[in-house]
Amino acid sequence: MTKTSRIPPLKALYAFDVTANTLSMSDAATQLNVTHGAVSRQIRLLEDTLGVTLFQRQSRGLVLTEAGMQLKATTRESFTRLRETCQQISDSPSQRPWVLSCPGSLLARWFIPRLDQLRQDLPSLNLHLTASESTLDPRQSGIDATLQFADPPWPDDMQVWPLMPERIGPVMSPTCQRFGDHPAADALLDEPLLHTRSRQSAWPQWAQQMGLDATQLHYGEGFEHLNYLLEAALVGLGVAIAPEYLVSAELERGRLIAPWGFVETGAWLSLWQPGSHPAPHNEQLAQWLKSQLIT
Repeated sequence: MTKTSRIPPLKALYAFDVTANTLSMSDAATQLNVTHGAVSRQIRLLEDTLGVTLFQRQSRGLVLTEAGMQLKATTRESFTRLRETCQQISDSPSQRPWVLSCPGSLLARWFIPRLDQLRQDLPSLNLHLTASESTLDPRQSGIDATLQFADPPWPDDMQVWPLMPERIGPVMSPTCQRFGDHPAADALLDEPLLHTRSRQSAWPQWAQQMGLDATQLHYGEGFEHLNYLLEAALVGLGVAIAPEYLVSAELERGRLIAPWGFVETGAWLSLWQPGSHPAPHNEQLAQWLKSQLIT
């Protein structure tokens, strides 16, 4: 059998497809949940099998060769069609679980309190929720859709339903009396701010929108997850920053206050699905999510 008649290993082709889309072996490794070295070995295997070079390694990153661009066009179309066909087969009356991934804080503070309402409104949707603190690519096996915050434009090979623009702002317990009734934004410049390591850009984004110099912010206690950050604010440990939709219930009950209001970051909470054709379940879920988020 000659080289040209061999079909390369599917694993190598998929590693190439993801790498060609990101032009970064590190990003591809993250999406595939493998090491950088594992991706590099698959690309090298594919190049050896085909007898051509698919990427040029430059100082700024990877660049596709002519052969690489030709192969990318084929793998992109082939894997998209394969995913869509598998999805059509699996979307059957068997009512398999429909897997939705979302951040743990959204799952705990927003989704679970509304889960009973979802089951009443969409009884045919056998939804399985899974939490992830990192952004998951829904093109990975076993995930039908993800809820995530992202800035437009959206990827061409994804179905995206924008649900709500993200609004963030400082929140604190009413027991924090030191700021007065109508504090100015710069009152926070001398405050040791509570923050989360999973969203380090939140305070600088808010400061920029408020016309403050983000380099003058001072950070206090840091927390691994947003849930822990909000619990710290609820017990009066200081001022935290959070998305408005996650603290709306606490604001209504008076357990938290937001003296400085909320500002938009430019990102959108969106439902993401791989493929060029929207799945009926995701169409229904997107409409339900939007109706819940705007009330």
